Amino acid sequence: MGKAKAKGKQVKGRMKESAGKAMGDRGMRAEGRGEQIAGSTQEAVRQGADQVRKPGGR
Repeated sequence: MGKAKAKGKQVKGRMKESAGKAMGDRGMRAEGRGEQIAGSTQEAVRQGADQVRKPGGR
């Protein structure tokens, strides 16, 4: 997954979490937080893979 998609997932999660908070919907808040975590994880995996591919490891 590309960096832009991972960031998009994080932003979508923040929006969903905020909407859930505003409406008092705990399920939506949790779903939004989950999307943020998934996006962060995907971004971290991508960065790790990029580091492995680079010559010299840095």
